[in-house]
Amino acid sequence: MKAFVELVKRVGMEEYEFAVYETKTYEILEAVRSFKSELGILYLNDFNQKAMNKLFHENSLEFVELFSCHTCVYLWTGHPLADKKVISMKELEEYPCLSFDQGNNNSFYLAEEVLSTYDYKKIIKASDRATLLNLMVGLNGYTLCSGIICEELNGYDYKAVPLKEEDRMHIGYVKRKGSNLSEMAEIYVEELRKCKVSLL
Repeated sequence: MKAFVELVKRVGMEEYEFAVYETKTYEILEAVRSFKSELGILYLNDFNQKAMNKLFHENSLEFVELFSCHTCVYLWTGHPLADKKVISMKELEEYPCLSFDQGNNNSFYLAEEVLSTYDYKKIIKASDRATLLNLMVGLNGYTLCSGIICEELNGYDYKAVPLKEEDRMHIGYVKRKGSNLSEMAEIYVEELRKCKVSLL
């Protein structure tokens, strides 16, 4: 979202119309394939890469990696594990894992949570980020993420702690195969690349 904010600041004139969507993985692919969106932001890891590459091929899409990073645990600063330097999956067992609901296309390969085949003891799915953030505070929930946090936009109530288990995320964008990005999309990608500097 920080990259989108910077895009609007850089190119927004007196009048403009932009669109940004936070949606399910399959819907991201469909939006780019059908020209609704010029690009979509996704991650690949060892588990989902083969299946995702197949979907990219079937839909005439290509994935362009921006950067890779280790997986982090995202939780609120009042969580009992928030002060730890590293957190293991074993330590997280007593807390609910929060996940973005993927709807009818809920394949493990399209799951938002990084370790989608892990046997979570407690898991809660929601359809929007605000609900997930409320559950982080109300139930000491957590989610797994890249570790990129924009305190300027989200405040200082949440933090990312490295996950002990190794699972590398490859953050990038998907676009129509063979297409060139518009000038505006190039600026957005430039701003996305800057997000890497905020990683742990």
